[in-house]
Amino acid sequence: MRNSTRSQVDPFIVMDVMEAARQAEEAGRHIIHMEVGQPGTGAPKVAMEALSKSLLSDALGYTVALGLPALRRRIAQLYGEWYNVDLNPDRVIVTPGSSGAFLLSFTALFDSGDRVGIGAPGYPSYRQILSALGLVPVDVQTAPENRLQPVAADLEGLDLAGLLVASPANPTGTMLDHAAMGALVEAARVQGASFISDEIYHGLEYEAKAVTALELTDDCYVINSFSKYFSMTGWRVGWMVVPEDQVRVVERIAQNMFICAPHASQVAALAAMECKDELQDNLAVYAQNRKLMLEGLPAAGFTKIAPPDGAFYVYADVSDLTDDSRAFASEILEHAGVAVTPGLDFDPERGATTLRFSYARSTADIEEGLERLRNFMATRG
Repeated sequence: MRNSTRSQVDPFIVMDVMEAARQAEEAGRHIIHMEVGQPGTGAPKVAMEALSKSLLSDALGYTVALGLPALRRRIAQLYGEWYNVDLNPDRVIVTPGSSGAFLLSFTALFDSGDRVGIGAPGYPSYRQILSALGLVPVDVQTAPENRLQPVAADLEGLDLAGLLVASPANPTGTMLDHAAMGALVEAARVQGASFISDEIYHGLEYEAKAVTALELTDDCYVINSFSKYFSMTGWRVGWMVVPEDQVRVVERIAQNMFICAPHASQVAALAAMECKDELQDNLAVYAQNRKLMLEGLPAAGFTKIAPPDGAFYVYADVSDLTDDSRAFASEILEHAGVAVTPGLDFDPERGATTLRFSYARSTADIEEGLERLRNFMATRG
């Protein structure tokens, strides 16, 4: 059977690493997981309780395509609480995870062949989803002096139909401040490029609050998710905020692509938004883990790192250790029992000399993983 050209996307390498780690665990080994961007905690307890009650009283059938009205209102309220932004709930669209929001955004905004800028290093699925939709991902090569975030000057001459930025970013954890975000918004406007802001790691910040693009402009798409701060990865529920004249455009596509986000997940998500104490306790664990990583990775020999502002990743330049990050990650898994992600996932051009370490698991796991890395590097020679 023939396949379409759009199906010819690269694998998501971190998922391959997860599978290799699973096989090792199945063989009886204890693996420390620093590869996957997934909280070690589950959904908040109150969210689970709310869903349990709903399962007994509600058939949990289809919702309207835009999402449960109560959830849309609560998300809009969050923008007032976090950013002092007065957001019309009608602009909020609940999606099947942030992945569903990317599909909706790219389909709504771009035509086949359009060029969409994405920062490199960056989340690999941006590139693969764009390619599968017949769009052209344009890697914007970022510089260490800009903390691996794009700047306006990087966009000159790229002829973009769209620009996607992420702050805090995956894999680096670095953030854009108001001035940097504003400069990118303006640079996109000058090019006539649609501006998309991936904000799925908002809430996971350590020294300063992340900036939402909605503080600077209403002429943008903003994407967020319950996966990270709200610790609900497998529930597949996220949201997007779009200009008022875009709501019906996205709604029509959502009706046909997805019908709706999972009803049960929306019920749990609404309750999760009231679990601030539990969620902040999770954040305190990440903050402690971050401190351990910033001390422990250099001690193990991974010295070329930039402190992350948010999310739960450290991105390391390992060019002094390898020119094949995939083989190096396999070596670490085999000999240290620690799963890490090769940078090739995030940057096809420079990723052969970088690794991403996640510190989303328990503090005990991070301590054990760092000890294993120190021992491995000491014997590697």
